[in-house]
Amino acid sequence: MTVKKKLGKSTQAIHAGERDTPSTEKSGIPLLPPIHQNSTFRFTTAAECAEAFRDEESGYVYTRWGNPTQEVLEKKLAVLEAGEDALATASGMGAVSTALLTALVDGGHVVAMANLYSATFQILNEDLRRFGIETTFVDASNLSEIERAIRMDTKVLYLESPTNPLLKLIDLRGAAEIAKAHGLISIIDNTFATPCGQQPITLGIDVVVHSMTKYLSGTGAVVAGAIVGQSEFITHAKKGALRNFGAVISPFTAWLTLQGITTLPLRFARHCENALRVAEFLETHRAVAWVRYPGLPSHPQHELARRQMEAFGGMITLELKGGRTAGEHLVDRLERCALAVSLGDVRTLICHPASTTHSHVPAEIRQQIGITDGLVRISVGLEDIEDICADLEQALEACAS
Repeated sequence: MTVKKKLGKSTQAIHAGERDTPSTEKSGIPLLPPIHQNSTFRFTTAAECAEAFRDEESGYVYTRWGNPTQEVLEKKLAVLEAGEDALATASGMGAVSTALLTALVDGGHVVAMANLYSATFQILNEDLRRFGIETTFVDASNLSEIERAIRMDTKVLYLESPTNPLLKLIDLRGAAEIAKAHGLISIIDNTFATPCGQQPITLGIDVVVHSMTKYLSGTGAVVAGAIVGQSEFITHAKKGALRNFGAVISPFTAWLTLQGITTLPLRFARHCENALRVAEFLETHRAVAWVRYPGLPSHPQHELARRQMEAFGGMITLELKGGRTAGEHLVDRLERCALAVSLGDVRTLICHPASTTHSHVPAEIRQQIGITDGLVRISVGLEDIEDICADLEQALEACAS
């Protein structure tokens, strides 16, 4: 018997999920999946229409329920993340909220890591609390804290790894084992690592969410999100929270994201290569107190990163010796690196989390989790490494002087 060889990441990113359906009887097969930019689909008979409503697998009805362009993207995502199925959404937060609402359909309690993306923190700490759903925030890098926080009504374990912006790592296999032992649904935001950096589902995690706005699309041209997991969970999410709350991706956005994903493995490798070089440079600069990058031996969890990550990503966090003033001098003097709050772009982006991405997190909580006023986050882009380092060096000299 011939064993079918698993396709490589680049081949998956280009070919997975694409449909071999001619657009007309006389044409060849479209090389690129076409954009089905329509809100609804027509039927030739009442019986055919009724069958589509009765059995949604028999055909498309309405783009809020599903669309051929979206389906190609979802099949590609499922393959890349080693999941059974996937669901594309209108934004990363659309993916986070849809996943949480699906897992908490009957209410319950959440255990989440304390160091989360600020909008996710707000959903858990404010929005879901108004519905009677409580969250206990823990240092999830310490697995015993996860175990101690679990209650009788706990339904979900929510994680990020690496975290935003401190780049802490979670032992994903260990966390997944705890979740399974207590019957919890484990959810992880894998935006920073991407499926090229790690595949949490292969480590036992149940559900992966992404902001496809970042690395998956890659050019800063779209806002989109994704959920990947078992078919049953994805079906519940699609027919429930996504459809009813309406965080639906547009066909054109799905198509643009598809174009970005085809180059993800190539781009991500360059992001990682550049980030390591930048991190090594920053560690030697007199204006920098410390640098965090999972690929550096100085990272406190470097050995864990080597065990569970295939690549270390393009994100760097550093602490400036001069605090907030130094941070302002740094971003004001940059010429090539852009001051912007997103990440995963082909361009190098830099931000000051305390005044931007995490400004809505109460100051005392920011301090508790380590987001200080001197903290700076860099999303290293694809420019020539010499140009990135030269720009950072001239700006850092203003901080050191």
